[in-house]
Amino acid sequence: MFSSTARLLSRWPVASALVGGTALGLLMLLPAPETTARTGVAGSARVIDGDTIEISGERVRLEGIDAPEMAQTCSKHLWGSWACGRAAATALGRLLGDQKVACEERGTDRYGRTLGVCFLGRRDINAWMVREGLAWAFVKYSRSYVPEEEEARAQRIGIWQGAAEPAWDFRAKRWTRAEDTAPQGCAIKGNISANGHIYHMPWSPWYGRVHIDESRGERWFCSESEALAAGWRPAAGS
Repeated sequence: MFSSTARLLSRWPVASALVGGTALGLLMLLPAPETTARTGVAGSARVIDGDTIEISGERVRLEGIDAPEMAQTCSKHLWGSWACGRAAATALGRLLGDQKVACEERGTDRYGRTLGVCFLGRRDINAWMVREGLAWAFVKYSRSYVPEEEEARAQRIGIWQGAAEPAWDFRAKRWTRAEDTAPQGCAIKGNISANGHIYHMPWSPWYGRVHIDESRGERWFCSESEALAAGWRPAAGS
């Protein structure tokens, strides 16, 4: 029976195409598997800091770059300093506006947060931040944006117009300093306010103004993963 059908179809290519088309149509009508993996997130974005945005309640860390922390300042060409951390966040906010941002997921960080390469149309936002001198290429994890960093450095713009401490060194120093004085070396402050349960990293611009009152349920955390597991959320700029 099968061989007869095959011989028949071989004599009439059109009939063969019709059968194939019918089979393809039937396959297209089948429901998509429920386990299909999500590969991206898109929508209007809220800027958290120079390398973190939030889309529909999901925080996305711009993969491959590291912007100055909100509390960080950088040097100018000849004298003085500028608030490079706030400037990076402000520039990112102006770039995004209320436009739709589309992010390609590149895995998660050690706290389970989304890592993404994000776009406005075809513009790579991550690359733009580095090219404008508003972020470093985060070479510890990726060398994707080294060319953009070299371009910004050559033009001496943004963080390259004077001495600037890389954000990862800035965080490490702030952590060590806070750890030396925090109870049992647990340097993260878990604060409760009208905005909810929020934790502050030592490099948060509000860290020095937050005082922990354990009688109100506020507490210290030894790691960011511990704070997240307890239900606290990060402060903007942390």
